[in-house]
Amino acid sequence: MANHKSSIKRIRQEQKRRLHNRYYAKAMRAAVRKLRATTEKAEAEKQYPVVQKMLDKLAKTNTIHKNKAANLKSKLARYIQKLA
Repeated sequence: MANHKSSIKRIRQEQKRRLHNRYYAKAMRAAVRKLRATTEKAEAEKQYPVVQKMLDKLAKTNTIHKNKAANLKSKLARYIQKLA
């Protein structure tokens, strides 16, 4: 167990941040999954900007790596282009 006040506070902060990051990472994965499950091009094009914005925000706050966000956006854009 931590002995210093500062380390006890740090543990509390890390736990809070971890839960926050887990929630948003899970929401992002669900949004990506939902977009990939879409078979209609019009619906997918409507969902894409929302998912893209979410990915950019998570990359900006270092919840996910910026390259991961870029890769996901690229793959989703290609998926939407292939839809007929």
